[in-house]
Amino acid sequence: MTILAWAIVIFVLLVLVWLGWNAHITQKTARNVAQAVPPRGNFIQISTGQLHYIDKGQGPVILMVHGLGAQLGNFDTGLADDLAKDFRVIAIDRPGMGWSDRPKDAPASPRAQAALVAEVIDTLNLDKPLVVGHSLGGAIAMCLALDFPEKIRGLALLAPLTMPTQAPAEVFAGLNLRRAWIRRLVSETLAIPTTIRMAEQNMAAIFGPDAVPAEYAVQGGGMLGLRPVSFRNTSRDFLASGKDLGFMVKGYAGLQVPVSILFGRQDQVLDAAVHGEALVAKHPHITLHQIDGGHMLPLTHIAQTLEFIRKYSQ
Repeated sequence: MTILAWAIVIFVLLVLVWLGWNAHITQKTARNVAQAVPPRGNFIQISTGQLHYIDKGQGPVILMVHGLGAQLGNFDTGLADDLAKDFRVIAIDRPGMGWSDRPKDAPASPRAQAALVAEVIDTLNLDKPLVVGHSLGGAIAMCLALDFPEKIRGLALLAPLTMPTQAPAEVFAGLNLRRAWIRRLVSETLAIPTTIRMAEQNMAAIFGPDAVPAEYAVQGGGMLGLRPVSFRNTSRDFLASGKDLGFMVKGYAGLQVPVSILFGRQDQVLDAAVHGEALVAKHPHITLHQIDGGHMLPLTHIAQTLEFIRKYSQ
């Protein structure tokens, strides 16, 4: 063999060893995460498989839908328990996230996921819940209001995705993997070790300017993102997140349920001027409230988020 051929062989072997080591770290991390953050609620069967949810309190129903790469723990570090004093509070792991199933060929667009939320409402026999949607969960909630207005009594949205944008936040660039085999390879090797190494930088981009709460990793469920299946489904959700924004924009004028929005003025993920101010300027029947804060309001501004939800929950 020539020197060049030997160099290529050695390089390939080094790459395989490197990928194998990353795969080992990924598998070990996933096992540790499953032990640290096990399911904390109940399961029901819907068309995508088992769906994990928590159900607390009694009274008028509040149904909570989380955002991109998240799970129900985002609502379970103060919001759910406080609201459960006066309401029946249900928070779900969206299909494919947390401990909920989703087949790899299931559509991931906001409108498709809204239909799955409608299945949850029917399966649990919920009487016109107020739907609280955060971030991507806000877009899903909007599609639910447009396609299934008869199933809900209104929307209270937290930093929602509502309008088409030219460029997503830079922190999500690593999710832009359009081929399934690439998502599989990256998720099983590089994604989790890279996420761990860049955790401080990524959290600053998502939470900033607010600090990351100490309880976010376990009680807030943040660790559940350190699993290959979570990465793959987050990537799919990211790629599909803009597919129904045109449909949503065309439907805002005809909304049949009340919609209110809470935004942090310093949101670094979704611009409040675009997804809040520009929206209500065109559609004044949608109510906008702004506070000082970033994107992760359910975790970082619990008191103000509670005040907002309670105001529109009757």
